[in-house]
Amino acid sequence: MTQTLALFRQSLRRFDPAGLGIPAIVLVIMAMLVLPLPPLLLDILFTFNIVVGLVVIMVAIGTRRPLDFSSFPAVLLFATMLRLALNVASTRVILVEGHTGPEAAGEVISAFGQFVVGGNYFVGFIIFVILMIVNFFVVTKGAGRVSEVNARFTLDAMPGKQMAIDADLNAGVIDQDTAKRRREELSQEADFFGSMDGASKFVSGDAIAGLLILIINIVGGMAIGLGQHDLPLSEAARVYVLLTIGDGLVAQIPSLLLSLATAIIVTRVTTSESMTEQAGGQLANPSALFIAAGILAIIGVVPGMPHMVFLALALVTATVATLALRRAAASQADQAQGGAASADAAGGTEASSKDLDWDDVEHVDPIGMEIGYGLIPLVNAESGGQLMTRIKGVRKKLSAELGFLVQPVRIRDALGLAPDAYHIVLNGVTRGRGEVKVGRELAINPGSVYGQLEGQRTREPAFGLEAVWIDASQRDYARTLGYTVVDPATAIATHLNKVLLDAAAELLSHDEVQKLLDKAATKSPKLIGELVPGKLALGAVTRTLQNLLQEGVPIRDMRTIAEALTEASGATQDPERLTALVRPRLGRMIVQGLLNNQDTLAVMALEPQLEQLLHNVVQQSNPQVGVVLEPGLSERLFAAIRQATHDMEVQGFAPVLVVSPAVRPWLSRACRHRVANLAVLSYGEIPDEQAVKVVQTISTDAAGRLN
Repeated sequence: MTQTLALFRQSLRRFDPAGLGIPAIVLVIMAMLVLPLPPLLLDILFTFNIVVGLVVIMVAIGTRRPLDFSSFPAVLLFATMLRLALNVASTRVILVEGHTGPEAAGEVISAFGQFVVGGNYFVGFIIFVILMIVNFFVVTKGAGRVSEVNARFTLDAMPGKQMAIDADLNAGVIDQDTAKRRREELSQEADFFGSMDGASKFVSGDAIAGLLILIINIVGGMAIGLGQHDLPLSEAARVYVLLTIGDGLVAQIPSLLLSLATAIIVTRVTTSESMTEQAGGQLANPSALFIAAGILAIIGVVPGMPHMVFLALALVTATVATLALRRAAASQADQAQGGAASADAAGGTEASSKDLDWDDVEHVDPIGMEIGYGLIPLVNAESGGQLMTRIKGVRKKLSAELGFLVQPVRIRDALGLAPDAYHIVLNGVTRGRGEVKVGRELAINPGSVYGQLEGQRTREPAFGLEAVWIDASQRDYARTLGYTVVDPATAIATHLNKVLLDAAAELLSHDEVQKLLDKAATKSPKLIGELVPGKLALGAVTRTLQNLLQEGVPIRDMRTIAEALTEASGATQDPERLTALVRPRLGRMIVQGLLNNQDTLAVMALEPQLEQLLHNVVQQSNPQVGVVLEPGLSERLFAAIRQATHDMEVQGFAPVLVVSPAVRPWLSRACRHRVANLAVLSYGEIPDEQAVKVVQTISTDAAGRLN
C-alpha cells in the first residue's frame, strides 16, 4: 500500500496540466456532437471560435517563415472540427427550440441574425452567399492550389537539397551538427508542405459543409415549424431563416479568417522579416506613391467626380511619399557620414604620424584574400553575408585533416580588382583567381545532368567544371536536373579549400612545428625532448613534415612521426631521406585514404625491365644535377602513366603506382605536376596484411604505342 501511494505521488509530481489541452478540446468537440448545449454555453463557444480565428491569423501575419508555424496543419484541423461541432450543436438547438423565438439559440446567433443583417433574412442570405463565394472560390481554392504546388516542388527538390548539404559537408563549409540540423529542417519542410496540401482540403470541405448545413437548417426548420408547431409560413420563415443565417455568419467569419491564414502561410517567402515588415518596406516606394497621388489628383479635378474624396486621398498619398523619401535620404546621409568619418579618421591618423619606423613595414599575411567592392556584402554578417562563416569552416576542416592549425584568412578589399573578382593570396603571392555574382547562385554540372539552364555560362573556380550563374528562384529546378547549386560564398570557400590543400606544405612554418612538438610533449615528453634538439634540428623536422604534406600525407600522428625521426636520425640528417624513412611508419594511414571503402588496394606497377632501368638511372645520377632521362623515354613513360591513371579512375579506383623505395622519391616529384591525382607508394609503405591487386602494368613499349 505504501509503495502504491508513493508511485501515485510520483505520478502527480510528473503530471503536466498543459498536456491536457488537446485531449480537453477533443472531449469538448465530442460533447458538442452528441449532447444538447444550453444557449449560454453556445455563446461562449462561438465567441471562443472567433478568438481562435483571430489569434491564428495574427500569428500567421507575424510568422517570418512557414516552418515557424509548423503546428498550423494540426491547429487548422482542430479549429475546423470545433467549428463543425458548433454547427451541429447550434443546429440541434435551432430545430428543437427555434419556434420559441430568435433568442432560442443564444445571444450571439441572435445578434448576427438581427443586428448584423438588419433583421432582413433575405439580405442575410445574400451576405452569407457572398461570404461563401469569397471563402470557397477565392481564398480557399487559391490557397489549396498554392499548397499543392509547394508540396510538389518541395518533394521534387529534396534530392538536390540533400546533395547540396552533402557537398557543403564534404567541402568543410559546415560540420556534422550543422548538416544534421539542415537535414532535419529539410525533412520538416517536406512534411509541413505535404501536410498543408492535405490541410487545405479541410478548409474547402468546411466551406462546403457550411453551405449544406445552411440548406438543411432552413428546410428542416421550415418543416418543423409548419408541421409540428403550426407556425404560419411567414413566421416560420422569419424565425428559422434568421436563426440559420445568424448561425451561418457566426461560423463563417472564423472560417474565412482561417482560410486567409492558410493562404498567408503557404504564400510566405522565407525571409528574416515578418509579412508586415516586408510589405511595408517594399510598398513604401516614393516614386510609386507620388505617381499614385498624381493620378488621384487628376481624377479629383475631373467634373462630376467626388472632388473632396479624391483630392484628400491624393494629399494623404503624397504626404506618405514625402515621408518615405525623407526616410530614404536620411538613411543614405547616415551611411555617407559614417564613411566620411572613417575617411577623416584615417586621414587624421596619417597626417599626425611621425617619421616612418619599422612598425610601418607590413609583413605579408600567410593567407589572405583580396575582394572587389561588389563582394563586400558577402563579408558583412549583419547583411546576411556568409563568407566569414564558410572560411572558418574550411580552416576547421583542413586543420583536422592535415594535423596542424591553419592560419586565419585576412580579407581586404582591393580597388584594383573588378567588382565581382577575388584573389587568394599565400605569402604575398596570388595563387587563385575567380569571379562570383552576388545575389545569384552557381549551378555546377557534376558530369551528368538532365537539361540545360538559362543563365550566364562560366567555369567553377576551384576545379574548372562547367557551371551557370542562375537566379535564386531557379535553385530547386536546377537541382532536380542534377546540378549542384551553391551560393557565391560557398563557391569561394571551396576554391580556398583547394588552394590551401594544394599548398599545405607552405602553410607549415617553424612556429607551427614548434607548437606541434609542444603539444606532443604533453603526452610524450621524453620522446620529444630527445628528438629536438638532441637528435635533429627544428629546421630538419620542419622540412621533413613539409615534404610529407607536399606528398599528401597528413601529420596528425605526431607521436609515430617523432618515433620514426628519432630512429632515422642516427642514419641521416637529410630531410629527403628522413621523409622516405618516415613514410613506411605511416603506411596504414596513407593506404587508408586510398582504399575508397574497399578491402583490396588496386595498384599499377612498372614493368620489371623498366623499373630496373629507372633504378639504375637514379643510383647513377649526380645529386647536384638530379635524375636525367633520355627525352623520348621520359615522354613515353609519363604518357603511359597518365593513360594508366585515367584507366584506373574510369574503373572507379584511386590511382596508385607502386615502385621500389629507391625510385619512389624521384618518381613522386616527377609525377606531381605531370599526372593529376596520382599517389606514388613504395613496396615498404603497404602494410603486410593489406590485400593488393595489380590492375595496370606500365611499360615503355605501351608508352611507345601511345605516341
